Amino acid sequence: MDVGLLQQLVQLMSANDLNTVDLRDGDKRVVLKRGANVVQYAPAMAQPAMAFSSAAPASQPSAGAAGGSTEASEAAADATLIPIKSPMVGTFYAASKQGEKPFVSVGSSVNEETDVCIIEAMKVFNVIKAETSGTIAKVMIQDGQPVEHGTVLFFVRPA
Repeated sequence: MDVGLLQQLVQLMSANDLNTVDLRDGDKRVVLKRGANVVQYAPAMAQPAMAFSSAAPASQPSAGAAGGSTEASEAAADATLIPIKSPMVGTFYAASKQGEKPFVSVGSSVNEETDVCIIEAMKVFNVIKAETSGTIAKVMIQDGQPVEHGTVLFFVRPA
């Protein structure tokens, strides 16, 4: 599978506001769907599809105009926050095991070596470090949610 071609298709979808692209070449089929954050690849035969995360950007809900000056002050405060981004495509896990306490939550102090989450990619569990010092200000992803390379996982208020 040509990753470059997939990236071009995703850019084409974004530029033309397309929600779905269904591409077939012989016995291969690629279906890209925006919003669902899922890319499926499978032969055209009736075999189960393998799911991959899509590089299509997820739209962020915008806050209404009712916030007024509160939005402006939050935006100014948010400008000082440092994002912790996903270094890979995979599935986000807030804790080492389901039902356990998350590695970090809002208000947790972190330093460069603090484990903040796990990203599972192809059955490999990768521990993600904070790589910055401060306090967790926002948790942006829910447990079990798929993430892309560069997805903001947390915002840290610098120490």
